[in-house]
Amino acid sequence: MSLPEVYDSVVHMLAGAGGDTEALLCEGNSLSYTEYIRCVGGFSAELIALGAAGERVALICGNSIHMAIASFAGHAAGAQIVPVNPIYSSRELRLVLADADPVIVVYDASAADLVAPIADRLGIAHQIAVGEGGRLLDTWRTDVSVRLPDKLPAPDDLATLQYTGGTTGIPKGVNITHRQLSVNISQREAAWPLSGLDERILCVMPLFHVFASSVCLHPAVYCRGAMVILPRFHPGAVLDAIEAERITRLPAGPTILHGLMGFDGFESRDFSSLRSVYSGSAPLPEKTLRQWQAITGCVVLEGFGQSESGPVLTVNWDGKRIVPGSVGKPLPKTEIEIVDVETGTQILPVGEQGEVRARGPQVMSGYRGRPDETAATLRGGWLYTGDIGEIDSAGNLYIRDRKKDMVITGGYNVYPREIDEVLYSHPCVAEAAAVGIPDDYRGEVIVAYVVLAGGADASALRAHCAQNLAKYKVPARIEIVSEIPKTSVGKIDKAALRKMAVGG
Repeated sequence: MSLPEVYDSVVHMLAGAGGDTEALLCEGNSLSYTEYIRCVGGFSAELIALGAAGERVALICGNSIHMAIASFAGHAAGAQIVPVNPIYSSRELRLVLADADPVIVVYDASAADLVAPIADRLGIAHQIAVGEGGRLLDTWRTDVSVRLPDKLPAPDDLATLQYTGGTTGIPKGVNITHRQLSVNISQREAAWPLSGLDERILCVMPLFHVFASSVCLHPAVYCRGAMVILPRFHPGAVLDAIEAERITRLPAGPTILHGLMGFDGFESRDFSSLRSVYSGSAPLPEKTLRQWQAITGCVVLEGFGQSESGPVLTVNWDGKRIVPGSVGKPLPKTEIEIVDVETGTQILPVGEQGEVRARGPQVMSGYRGRPDETAATLRGGWLYTGDIGEIDSAGNLYIRDRKKDMVITGGYNVYPREIDEVLYSHPCVAEAAAVGIPDDYRGEVIVAYVVLAGGADASALRAHCAQNLAKYKVPARIEIVSEIPKTSVGKIDKAALRKMAVGG
């Protein structure tokens, strides 16, 4: 099928969105599209004067109007932007900045004590503190003389260096061009079409993360709708915003949905403005999907992708039958295959589990400075995702686990995601995560961690697993905990769980 309009870059997309329509709102401050464009033009001129064109500009900012402006301004300046998690530790931040080698770092003034010493040590030429206590990037809003640069990015220029959020090892920088970024926006629009000027997208997911940029920041501009920004997640604040701002689209990971449904008074809130929830960044348990839709009457559209894939590969298409547990069907011009884990060359039939590989115009150019890892991930024109999945007879994709999370116990391959789903099906389970740890006899055994929502205990949960799983898949140990550790972007931290389990 043909795609909706594909822009040469997201800056071209913004340039066509002028007018007095509301574009950005955050904590009482708002910008129209005309003001948004002026602010992007004003800051991009400064970045160009500092030598940003053809280089990298690191953005270490929380959710704010300043982060939205800086993202578009970096692109408009001809730079490759490098969104970085603002709550990284000093070690994590130093590793990413050293690898990215930016000429400019833009950061929240509140993080100066962390960022400035590292930037000084790495010899980053220019440092710009923004927000309260620093520069305010919306000061160009009334300056009618400001415009976007005459020369805008070309489709094959590098747009973004997105670092993967791995829980072990050194993060890898993913090179995405403007063409890859723009085509994925249009692919997403084909499957999740937005209505236009009345759209109001709530951005509570972190803007440094690829999920928020792909489902909040860019789609809002594509449809000329408004993006309502929350600086931080609090379930009460999200529910208040949905009602007060008449939010139409809510991009939210499973952790946020769990938090909202567990908040006092959730069931009595007004969700009548919501047209859809977009779930991504982590697997969504079927139980969560069904409960959300039953209470709110709002459909949850789950998708699948990763930084390396631009990022979206498959979604449950809006207006079509939702298949619970599935991440849907490929976007236009995207191919998905399941191949054997060992060689990655044997295409597996319907219903068999293997590694998911993908091909499409949105797939990354490669990892920055890592030719060997690029060659291992991009093979024969295919992106090898590292995810284990299967495809049903209707073409729906199911993600079962990460390849690296596969556990071999007693010679059997076990995917912890399956165990998680069985645990979630118990009415007393609020959250669950299983991991594998070394075992002298079986090679590995399964340990599961559970947060309870009712009066079950570990023995009852183990019996539930025994009723629903082959014997070798039943956890050797089930630990009841008050919370399950998460990464900084809200994903379950499997590395931390393994350490807990080994120390058990």
